Parts: sequence; C-alpha cells; structure tokens
Amino acid sequence: MSSNGKWAVYAMMSVEGDGEVIVQKTDEPQTKKSFPIGSTTFPSIAFSENGRWLAFKQYPKESEKKANSKNGSKGLKEKLILLDLDNDFKQTVFENVNSFSFNGKNSTHLGINLGNGVANGDAKGSDFLLVHLNSDKKQNIGNVLEFAFNKTGDYLAYSIDAANQSGNGAYLLQLVTGKTEILDSDTATYKSINWTEKGEAFALLKLVKDKSFKQDHGKLLAIKNLSDPQLTIYDPKKDSINFPKDYTISPNRKPMWSEDLTRLFFGIHPLVPEKKQNKIATQQTLRNVNKDSLERVNLEKIKSDSTIKSLADLQKAIAKIDSTKPKASPEKKDKTKPDMTIWHWQDSRLQSRQQVLENQDKNYSLWSMYDTRTGKHTTLQDSSMRELTIMTKEKFGLGVDFQEYELDINLDGQNYRDIYSVNLQTGERKLLFKKFYLPSFSSFPRISTDGDKLLYAKDGHFYVYNLETGIEKNLTENINTSFVNLEDDHNVEKPMINPLGWSSDSKFVLLRDGWDVWQVPVGDKGKPINLTQNGRSEKIRYQMRFTLDPEEKGIDLSKPIFIRKYGEFSKKSGISKISPGKSGLIPGAKSLIWEDANINRLSKAKNAEVYYLSKEKFNEPTEIYITDADLTDPKKITQNAPDAPKFKWSSGVRLVDYISDKGDTLQAALFLPAGFVEGKKYPTIVYYYEKLSQTLHNYSTPGFSGTGWNPNVYTSNGYAVLIPDIVYKLDDPGMSAVWCVLPAVKEAIKTGIIDEKNMGLHGHSWGGYQTSFLITQTDMFKAAAAGAPLTNMISMYDLIYWNSGGGNMSIFEASQGRFRGAPWENWDAYQRNSPVYHVKNVNTPLLLLHNDKDGAVDFTQGIEYYNALRRLKKPVIMVQYKGENHGLSKLENRKDYSVRMMEFFDHHLKGEEAANWISSGVSKLKLDEHLETRLFDTNN
Repeated sequence: MSSNGKWAVYAMMSVEGDGEVIVQKTDEPQTKKSFPIGSTTFPSIAFSENGRWLAFKQYPKESEKKANSKNGSKGLKEKLILLDLDNDFKQTVFENVNSFSFNGKNSTHLGINLGNGVANGDAKGSDFLLVHLNSDKKQNIGNVLEFAFNKTGDYLAYSIDAANQSGNGAYLLQLVTGKTEILDSDTATYKSINWTEKGEAFALLKLVKDKSFKQDHGKLLAIKNLSDPQLTIYDPKKDSINFPKDYTISPNRKPMWSEDLTRLFFGIHPLVPEKKQNKIATQQTLRNVNKDSLERVNLEKIKSDSTIKSLADLQKAIAKIDSTKPKASPEKKDKTKPDMTIWHWQDSRLQSRQQVLENQDKNYSLWSMYDTRTGKHTTLQDSSMRELTIMTKEKFGLGVDFQEYELDINLDGQNYRDIYSVNLQTGERKLLFKKFYLPSFSSFPRISTDGDKLLYAKDGHFYVYNLETGIEKNLTENINTSFVNLEDDHNVEKPMINPLGWSSDSKFVLLRDGWDVWQVPVGDKGKPINLTQNGRSEKIRYQMRFTLDPEEKGIDLSKPIFIRKYGEFSKKSGISKISPGKSGLIPGAKSLIWEDANINRLSKAKNAEVYYLSKEKFNEPTEIYITDADLTDPKKITQNAPDAPKFKWSSGVRLVDYISDKGDTLQAALFLPAGFVEGKKYPTIVYYYEKLSQTLHNYSTPGFSGTGWNPNVYTSNGYAVLIPDIVYKLDDPGMSAVWCVLPAVKEAIKTGIIDEKNMGLHGHSWGGYQTSFLITQTDMFKAAAAGAPLTNMISMYDLIYWNSGGGNMSIFEASQGRFRGAPWENWDAYQRNSPVYHVKNVNTPLLLLHNDKDGAVDFTQGIEYYNALRRLKKPVIMVQYKGENHGLSKLENRKDYSVRMMEFFDHHLKGEEAANWISSGVSKLKLDEHLETRLFDTNN
C-alpha cells in the first residue's frame, strides 16, 4: 500500500508467460487499472512516500526471452514506468533501466541508474537520470557507480567511475538548491555509500590501486554537517601505530557511523603481496637456465637489459629463444602442478565445505573502529573471534566463535559457541559464556533495544545478562509454565520456543510457551503476565506478532500488538489484538478474526490507519482484504487467479483425528476430489513430510513443481489427497512413519471417501525416504512414487551434502535423522530404519526419481535401492534428469515428471492403460524418439 493508505498495487504473474501490475484505490476497488509487466519472477515496484507516484519495472516478454535464449539476457532491456496517480495515471516511460529509487520522505525526485552507455574505456559507472517529479525536468549525470538518497530526501550522495578514472570521486547534491559538492576526487574507486538511519551523515570507501598487492589500498571517507560538509578521511597507510601491519580496509563491508556520530565501523582484511622475484632469485634462475638457451643468448646482455625486472620478464625472454628449439620429448617435459585436494582427518571443515565457502572465506573481513574524536583506530576482532555484531547504540559488540568446536559440530551436530562482549569505546573483550550450548537458535543471545542487555536460554530457562553490570537473571524460573519446545523431537536437549522479542524500552521481553504469550519484566519490578490467557485451555497457539512498522526498534508496548493465532486441532486461524495499559500490555487478547481459513500477512499503511490481510483456503486462491485497526468488515480488493472458475477444484476439506501406534494424538488433512459425491469412494494419494496437517487451509497454485507434486492438481483430476502428521521417536525415523501413517490411513478409510483398494504413496526427499521405507513394511498401497529418497541410512551417514559441502553425520545425529550416535554405535537402529535392508518385502510398484547432480541426497542412494529392487525383480522404474539437483529446476523437466507421475498413478489407481515407458521401459537408442512423441503444447 501507499504510505497514505489510498492506493494498493500488486503484480499478477503467470505460471508461464507475461504478467501485469494492477493499481487501484483501496476504498474504490472498481478504479482498478492494469499495466503489462512482461515476464519476471520478482517484480520491482515502489511508491513514493507521499503516495502520489508509483514506479515499476517492465521486463522483456516471455516470447522475447525465448527468442533470445541463445544469448541469455544479453541485448534485452528493461524499462521503468512512472505513474502520476494524482493525474489520471499519467505515464512516463524510461528505457534501458537498471535500478531506481525515490528520494525518501520528500518525494520530489526519482533516481534512475540507466544501462551502461560507455562505448569504450574501463568505466564501471553508467548514466544516472535524476527526475524532478513536480516539474518533469530531467538531469543526466554520467558515469555514476553508486547513488543513495538520505531518509528525508534532501540529499543525494553518489560516486563517479569514469574511463581511465578521470573525474572519479564522491559527490553530494543538495536537491532543493541543486548545489553539488565535490567531496573528494582522485584516481580511485569510490563505493559502498552508507547513510545513517536518520540521514544526517554517511560514509563510503575509497579504493586505490596498489601494484605491490593483489588488493586495492582502502581509505575511509566520512561526511557529516551536510549543509557545510565536514569530511573525515582515514588512511591506514598513515597510521603505523594502531592499524595492523599488512592489512587494509576491506571493500566487502559497508562502513557505518555510530549513532552519536563519533565513531566509524568498517572492515579490514589482510593484504596479499603480488608475487615478485627479487634480484637474487632472478640471478639464481639465470644460473639454472637451460644450457642450450645460454648458448644462444648473451647472458650479460640479459642481466643488463633494463626491461627485464622480474622473473616473469626473464622467462618471456628465454621462452622466445627456446621457441626456436625442437620440441622436447615427452619424458623431458616440465611437470605441471597436479589438480588435487588433500583431505585430512583433523580438518575442522570438510574440503568440500571449504570449497563451497571459498569465496566467503576470501572476502572475510574483521570489524574495526575509528574514533573521530581521538583519531585512534581499534581492531575489534581477530582470528580467535570470527563473528562480531555491532549492537544497538554501539555501546557493545556481541562476539561469537566456534572454531574450538567446529569439527565436533560438523560430526555430531551438537552446537556450541564461545560468546564475548566487546566494549565499543575501548575495544576491550570479555568472555561471557564458554562452550554455550545451542540446541536451537532460539537460545542464541538477542540484543536489547537499548544495546546493553542480552536475552538467551540455557537449561530450559530464559535469562537476561546486563553488559553494564555483569549481572545475570533467570527470568522464567518462577513462571508456572515451560518455554521448552516440547514438540521438537530432534536429538537435542531442551530446545526453546522462539521469543517474540524485546520491548522498545528494553524493560520487558515477550515470550511464548507454545500456547500463550507472556510479558516478562527484566528488572525487579512487576510480575510475568500471561497476555493471551486462553491459548493452553482452548488449544490455540499464539504464533507470531505482525510487525506493522518495518522501522520499529523493539515492540512498542504503548501501542496495540496483533498476534496470529492457530487452532491446533480445529485448524482455524485468525488474528487477536492485545491493547496497551499504563505499564505494558493489558492481559486478555481480543479476537478480531477467527475462521476456517488461512489468515495471514497483516500489514498497515505507513502513515494511515488502513490495514490489509490475506485469506485463503485449499480451494480458494489467496486474496487481499482491506480493513481497519479492528479488522472490521474486511473488503476483498484483489481477484487472484482470474481463470480459476474454468477449472475443477476440490469440493472441500475434512479433518481426520487418529492415535498413532505409540499413543500420540495426531491429525490428517483430507482433501476431497473435485465433484465429490457423498458415499462414493475415490482413489487416494497419501502425501507427507513430518507434520503437515496445518496445511489444511493452504492454497497451492496449480503448476509444475520441482518434485512433481501439487495437491490441487490431483484433486482436480479426481483424486482424494490425505496428508497425515508424523511425529518421531529417537532411533526410529522410518518406523515412526509406520506408527503414524498407517493408523491415519485406517482412520481415514472409515470416512467412506477413500478407496482402500486404490491408494498411492508419494513423498520427496525426507518424504521420499518415508515412502521407500513404508513399502517395505506394508502392502496397503497399490503404487508409490519416491523422489530423491534416502534409502540406506548406514551408507548415507558417511556421504556429503554437496549443496553445502558438509557431511551428513550431523544431520543424522542432531537433525532430521534423529539417531543417537553413529551407525557403529547404534547399528541395529540404522539398519532397522534403512529401506534397502528390507527390500525383499517390497511388493508395491515404485516410481523412483533421483537426479545425478543431487546435492542433498546422493544419487547413489537411488541407485542402491533401484538395483536392489531390480535384483529381486520387483516392479521399479527410476527416472533421472541429467544435471538436475535435489529438485527439478528446468521447466521442461518439471512438466515431464509431473505428467509421468500422474500417468503412473492413473495406471495403477484408476486402471488406465499403461504408457509404454511404464509397461516396457525405453531403450537408450529410442529415447530421443520417445521424448519427441511426448512433447506437448506449453500453452495448454
């Protein structure tokens, strides 16, 4: 919404094809007007803060992208459309646009970074267009590398990067007067402009080429007193006392002012010298030069040649001579260095993980501080403290290091950290917690809004630590509830429920016990208060607070707060409001909306009491509703999926209550097929991934997913869909599926909706594992499709999760695997829960999807299971899409697999004739012909 609440804008994107931007008045939806936007995944749209102007990018059409596919995006340009909403949608079009921005609160200017128009030279900047919105005048500034308006919109800071660095510099333009200040100009690159939050100062970097090193020499530029700019330049080369030797300012971290404008924070990193050969080494090389070469050249001449200044120059001269020689025989060739990796047992990170993080490690920088009052530089961290967060108000920094525990973390998944405080006036470091345990990141210290306190959890309780006084206080020991996440069934000790956060005055924290929200004072005055009160008794989970002010600093308890709530067993959802009192919030949450639907996304216009929320159901697309602060009479303003009436949709949803074989009270979501008739039984697909009954009211846009699965596609095609919950017992992830899924199916059959003779199973990744395991334990299902499944927990344990480069060990012991210990410590459990060791029991036809570049579940897992089934002549088909990862990304592959999976289930569960790839397979020689015959019109 616009800041004044008068306008709403949204993009409607096609699953395939072009989209549109729709603009309308919030109180008059009939004023709707649409504009073509082309084809994109993430539209770029922005209002000016005064609500008068709207700008959005227009992208190339889908047809243009396909026609230009051989060249990638090269040659295709993006446009910017500017609308004057106060002047009947008057439209201005700007060609060849990269990025754009309005000038904050003032809303008088629009900055546009145009496509690079430099024909030659080494300029990195491009044309920048400054549009004067009220007069429609346009000002072009050439070779702009970066630009940024301050918050109020009074000033524009920008940097120039021109050919041969001529005129490069940092500039400040006062928008009202048009006056431009040249803050600094040099043969250098100026980048990383960073305004303070209030917009009264900014900082940036100046990078100068230094032939002695691989990196540029960095300098810090800081500007304040904007009406008469005061420039501070810090040059590390001139600070031999405090700045560490062989370091320079890093370009990989934006510099920033402290809130009080006394200090600057920025990154530094080591310098890497260019490899140059000294005179002695050059002479040594000369002595070792091939004898034949020396016979052809006057050695003294080379020694005295002024153009030969390095080993590289010498080698070029010799190479020129040697080029006249006959080629050496293979055995006399110089050996080149091998292309290899050394894996060592003491590596804290696997080599594969190091490869994934190589660029991140190369760009790593340390926080440093420069005090403009004293002119002193202080390095705030070193290699013994790899992480540092500059805390609010810049009084303290929060330092974290896990290098001592990194190897063990990567092996068993149990997370530990050393946590420090850093005084941001002196740089003094203090160890707060040694080997701090993190069963989940809900326990990790959270910084107070005043910047001198930490909220964290240990041993099942929340604590506050005061950095000024060093006093620690247990906040929850006397509260008659637990804040431990009892629903978390991973192999970790006392994981906590995520807190809502600090109050804006840092006097309270808002905590959740899984049902209710508690207001807990951090000082000695006041008592903990249950704000929502009815959560536990009515089995309502108060889940999250809607952040209505994106610029807020903590939770303002002088204003109402809005909480999303969810009925654990009713599956209803809604929003409640908690009102403010004299000393915090008043107990008792007022229910504003509570429906058999998925209610979410509450938001507010920045400068008006106009609100919107989203609502959806399984068979009703997500829509946006405009309302007031009490969510009174919400009015729908969108029309999502306008072609929806043309299609068949599920007739509705049902909830199935059941008890697992281990006594857990669970639920399954049952989605009825389109055209459902009471008393008729329907073929059914059972789908799962841990606990998913909460998706009862979730809408899924029909389309071709990366896993082949879309529940609305199946209900549209006459299937019922059952999604049961699975909860886990340690050491039995596979058996847990048996104990939860089979009772759910048996209970669902009692509804009379499911045809028990025609049921199929499907899951992907962890769900694929559950599918592969379930068919070794039961013959209830007539067909199954497993995507990217884990099939051998023992062999999988020692493999690598290639997408991250880490090992699977920690996943098995502390995450999804839920095993206690490694296979050699817990062999029976690993074997008992591995599908491949029970393969002889499989009688269910299986469609297996596994791709050769799967970076999550190794391709060998699919091969193991396929080959074992094939050895036993069990009915299995494996499809592999070359080069694809854990899910399918290419549209043609997503389409192909979605259709094949539907054909597979249609054959086995509906009795339709089997396609030839199902009945007899396809040989390699006939594969191209087979794929040609299956191509279908993408418009249908």
